[in-house]
Amino acid sequence: MHNYSGDMISDFHQLSDKISQLAELTQSLRSENADLRIKSIALAAENAELARRMREAHERVAALLEKIPTPEQDEEAV
Repeated sequence: MHNYSGDMISDFHQLSDKISQLAELTQSLRSENADLRIKSIALAAENAELARRMREAHERVAALLEKIPTPEQDEEAV
């Protein structure tokens, strides 16, 4: 009977260690998740800024293209 009690105590210690490891892993994952959320928000803001700059560049190129005379306009001017 004494062995059974010792084995049981050993099992409880192992279980306690595993629970502690799980708690540490859970905390680590929560921290990593929070960091990833912050990075995701920053990347979304950067993406929005890049999209805005692309739209502006597109508008400038389109405006420049409108100013370039077409071959038909060159012939009319002659």
